[in-house]
Amino acid sequence: MLQQTQVATVIDYYTKWMKTWPTVQHLAMASLEEVNEKWSGLGYYSRGRRLYEGAQKVVRDLGGRMPRTAEDLQKQLPGVGRYTAGAVASISYGQAKGVVDGNVIRVLCRLRRIGADFTSPAVTDALWNLANNLVDRDRPGDFNQAMMELGATVCTPKKALCGECPLQSLCRAYRKVEQDSSSLLSKTVKRRSKTQDVSISDIEECAAAASCPLCLQSGDHWDCSLGVTNYPRKSAKKPSREEQTVTCVWERFGEQGDPEYLLVQRPQKGLLAGMWEFPSVLLEKATTAGEREEILCGRLREVTGSNISVIKDLQLVGEVIHIFSHINQTYLVYYLQSRSIKMKEEEESLRWVTRRQFMESAVSTAMKKILRLCEARGLVSAGAEPPRKRKKDISDVQPPAGRVRADSKQRSIQSFFKVAVKESA
Repeated sequence: MLQQTQVATVIDYYTKWMKTWPTVQHLAMASLEEVNEKWSGLGYYSRGRRLYEGAQKVVRDLGGRMPRTAEDLQKQLPGVGRYTAGAVASISYGQAKGVVDGNVIRVLCRLRRIGADFTSPAVTDALWNLANNLVDRDRPGDFNQAMMELGATVCTPKKALCGECPLQSLCRAYRKVEQDSSSLLSKTVKRRSKTQDVSISDIEECAAAASCPLCLQSGDHWDCSLGVTNYPRKSAKKPSREEQTVTCVWERFGEQGDPEYLLVQRPQKGLLAGMWEFPSVLLEKATTAGEREEILCGRLREVTGSNISVIKDLQLVGEVIHIFSHINQTYLVYYLQSRSIKMKEEEESLRWVTRRQFMESAVSTAMKKILRLCEARGLVSAGAEPPRKRKKDISDVQPPAGRVRADSKQRSIQSFFKVAVKESA
């Protein structure tokens, strides 16, 4: 859950998830529909599906026993990559494996002044080698968590707290900043050339810096005002794809007189796989208003199996913009109300739901935005949200049985690094 998502967002989802499925066996017995419902709103929905598939494989093929090494975790479980495998193996099973996530990348690139694009294969391999070499053999889980925490709280992306960093004396990026601000820069460089590091060579001062795949190249801009935040470097982000989708909030009144909305299930593969949505069509090209309405009407005929003509009843509500990781999606929202309509035989991929059922279904955040837009326009009635449970104060939460609080004799992170040894002049 914490991949690509902040802790504050994850906490409530995690608590509900663990209450519903406390063991891998419980999760394996669930349905994908139930998993999607619990994951609804968290984003990156393939994570929940792969977690579910992994649980099924553990129970079905591995006798309920999780793989115990990073190599087996990555090999045997779907969706488990190098980072997840290393984190689980080191924290849960004590295997001496390093981890490389965004926080660790930042710490290592600054420590070693790795100036090349950190997404390149050469830098990626170098960072993993560094992480595996540095990890403490006795307490790999504590070390990896400390590295991630250091990057998250001290060695931050924009405002690094170098004055509070326990690794300041080992950090080559910090050393460069200090040199740049010193009037004795030339003397400092000359002195350092005579006292090269024996334990760890300085990547920025390697003999083949001009062609080294890890070094900052001569043509790369160095901004003195950024200090250590010049590292790490990455190539310009690829612009997100712009897409338009036409969608319809179709409302009817059920047998009890409550408003209901038509939902359609998305395909089991691809973006938002298996999630539920209002009937929608991705527009492949620029269209006029009349063409959009005809396309949407055709989709409604397709999902209902009825030869309906509802164009004259469609009401344009407005636009909803939703940003996915790689797509800027604009939903052109229409509203349609009907008393009743003859539908094709009941299908598992088609359902009418009340507002409460809608909010509890496996629908994306974008679909919730669309319904709220219709409510704001006064087209549908805004139902009462379920009451939220009061969050417990953290001081009231006791550690789980068998788990102890932080060791008062916890070693400092600096003790995990070998202090540089300098040669005598």
